[in-house]
Amino acid sequence: MIIPLIIWVAIAFVALVILLWFFPVTLWFQAILSGVHIPLIQLVLMRWRGVNPNTIVIAMITGTKAGLKLKSNELEAHYLAKGNVVKVVNALISADKANIALDFKTAAGIDLAGRDVFEAVQMSVNPKVINTPPVTAVAKDGIQLIAKARVTVRANIKQLVGGAGEETVLARVGEGIVSSIGSSESHKSVLENPDSISKLVLRKGLDAGTAFEILSIDIADIDIGKNIGAYLLMDQAQADKNIAQAKAEERRAMAVALEQEMKAKAQEARAKVIEAEAEVPKAMAEAFRSGNLGVMDYYRMKNIEADTSMRDAIAKPASTGSSTKPLKE
Repeated sequence: MIIPLIIWVAIAFVALVILLWFFPVTLWFQAILSGVHIPLIQLVLMRWRGVNPNTIVIAMITGTKAGLKLKSNELEAHYLAKGNVVKVVNALISADKANIALDFKTAAGIDLAGRDVFEAVQMSVNPKVINTPPVTAVAKDGIQLIAKARVTVRANIKQLVGGAGEETVLARVGEGIVSSIGSSESHKSVLENPDSISKLVLRKGLDAGTAFEILSIDIADIDIGKNIGAYLLMDQAQADKNIAQAKAEERRAMAVALEQEMKAKAQEARAKVIEAEAEVPKAMAEAFRSGNLGVMDYYRMKNIEADTSMRDAIAKPASTGSSTKPLKE
């Protein structure tokens, strides 16, 4: 008798749990006590539609206590769209307390776009300070400057959907700093008046198309970097030197080539002379055979050659060094 009784009690307990899960009477009673009128059958249908009724009811109770008029159908639709119902309601409460115009449709759209709508509302109330990375720029006098800035931004609720993020703001601010420093005649003027950079950058309207409104741009630090102008002059001088050396090497190569060509021509002329000298004995032999040259004529020619050689030897004597031997003791 005891075992069947225990079984029936367990079955009844399970059935009660299932019944309370499908019919959240406790949650419905809590909503009634909090001033939120939602039918019990609607909570049951939420279960069937895959919606957590606890999330919807708690969000409606929170919004109602804060003075907001929320509709369960809108919250349920946002939940089914994979939105964060709690953050949307908290954002609506914060916006209402801060007198910021924000309706449920806009807040739901911002949340579904992947942005933190509650953080955006907080940023609208308390502006955020973004530190830019070091920005390197060169003034017209060739001196490099490294600047760091602090950008104070406030979230623009109307531009959160489709607006650019922090990366775009930082990139535009960096571009403005580079342009401002690059247009300065001297780096000294930038160091003396750094707020001229922020004023010039603010006038460009860098927050257009972004999810933020730039309130101020403050130059936190400026350091002097390298003398880029001097480095460029050194590189130019080295390049000119290399060009001059290349041209000189080209001229030297041309001179060497011309010298070799002249040597080749001289060798060719010498070869022709030797070839012509080789024809002289043949011509003399032919002259002997034909009788145009006699023996006396031949000896007379030899005497002339000997006299010429003797005169050359006298005119250009061979240099003979006199060797002196040391005296023997």
